[in-house]
Amino acid sequence: MPIRAVLWDIDDTLFDYAGADSAGLAAHLRDEGIGERYGSPSETLALWRRLTELHWARFAAGEVTFQGQRRDRVRDFLGEPAMTQAQADAWFDRYVEHYKAAWVLFPDVLPVLDALADTYRHGVLSNSSAANQDPKLRHLGLRDRFEVLVCAAELGVSKPDAAAFLAACEALGLPPGEVAYVGDQPEIDARGARDAGLTAVWLDRDGGRGPGPDGVHRIAGLDRLPELLAADTRFGARSGIR
Repeated sequence: MPIRAVLWDIDDTLFDYAGADSAGLAAHLRDEGIGERYGSPSETLALWRRLTELHWARFAAGEVTFQGQRRDRVRDFLGEPAMTQAQADAWFDRYVEHYKAAWVLFPDVLPVLDALADTYRHGVLSNSSAANQDPKLRHLGLRDRFEVLVCAAELGVSKPDAAAFLAACEALGLPPGEVAYVGDQPEIDARGARDAGLTAVWLDRDGGRGPGPDGVHRIAGLDRLPELLAADTRFGARSGIR
């Protein structure tokens, strides 16, 4: 079955989320006058990311709303459990302004989207919210590249659940066997896409993260994607690490 469309993850796949998060947090804490509270910059960032993962997992499990996980992240980070919703929202909004100032695409994104534009349809499946990701894609000049934007907050289900991938395929009007998924997380993105019946492409930009799941394609940069998709379309290859 030929591949007709590519679904994309956004954060740390198209957009350098880790870099923007690191720069944005450092600038925000300086402005808040608490830049030295948590030790070194690396210790501060590690705490922020641990809390991000903790509360994001709660959101993914349906235990808290998208906005709720943000508020709880702020309360835990600051050690102020009694913060009101308005106070936590305001603190997070101030962080977001610094985070947005550091937004940048990876350099291989526009070349690969240009290379694939005439051959494949394109969409996005993100574990965030459309309210968060749509403005981001527009700011980065990418929104018009994608037919559909499907997000966990609106779906009520998130990657790696097969239902999330299948909903994105349905939005494209294609069966999963005709869709490839590209993402940076070996389990959430690659294994989830594979198990849902899509062609799974793990974008491992850093390398050295172990072998990854069986039955997925592994690439170190998006420059490898056109060749991989063309080979998969011709021969139906669905397994192995490349």
